[in-house]
Amino acid sequence: MTFLRFAWAWLTSGQQWHGSDSIPLRVAQHLGYSGLSLLIAALIALPLGVAIGHSGRGAFLIVSLANIWRAIPTLGLLIMMVVYLGFSPLTWLIPLVALAIPPILVNAYEGVLGVDPDLTDAGRGMGMTGWQVLRRVEIPVAMPLIILGLRTGAIFVVATATIAAEIGTGGLGRFIIDGLASNQYDQVAGGAALVVALALLVQFAFVGVRRLAVPAGLRQAGRS
Repeated sequence: MTFLRFAWAWLTSGQQWHGSDSIPLRVAQHLGYSGLSLLIAALIALPLGVAIGHSGRGAFLIVSLANIWRAIPTLGLLIMMVVYLGFSPLTWLIPLVALAIPPILVNAYEGVLGVDPDLTDAGRGMGMTGWQVLRRVEIPVAMPLIILGLRTGAIFVVATATIAAEIGTGGLGRFIIDGLASNQYDQVAGGAALVVALALLVQFAFVGVRRLAVPAGLRQAGRS
């Protein structure tokens, strides 16, 4: 209860919502870091996962590497990037992209690989090329798992983007780092609460994305 009381008192203070260190500015920065990281991760992982699921080639190697990659501590990777790259945007971007790639890659691969062979055979029987089968059959059927991978990656990134503050950048982690440095635990609690709230909002947003991207028949089949 102390955490909630501290967080509420800090969040409802008017001074937190104005100025160069305001909550809206830090939220916008946090979303910027998270969105850029997720976009780059998706551009890398989605085509690779879909291609592996479609062809079945290199599946064991790539998916094994992705699962091993999950075990790498993000903060440790950030420190390594500081050592080699100094304090640049790539220093925080690389660890966050690396964090988001495995769930996106694995879910895209498993989604395409798990498509019923009867559906793909039917597509080929109708004269579709391999590319048309992938685009019109496999990807739409795999879309629930693809979106699940994106949602998981997004939540991971939003929850972990606080590490950007460790190297002097902005975002919601700034409240936590600065609060710990100055023993202002209400600020720490408020910053942590904002991160949790933002992660929950991202999860709810992907519920809407799923409704838009997944065909109605597949949504109904998933509920049955």
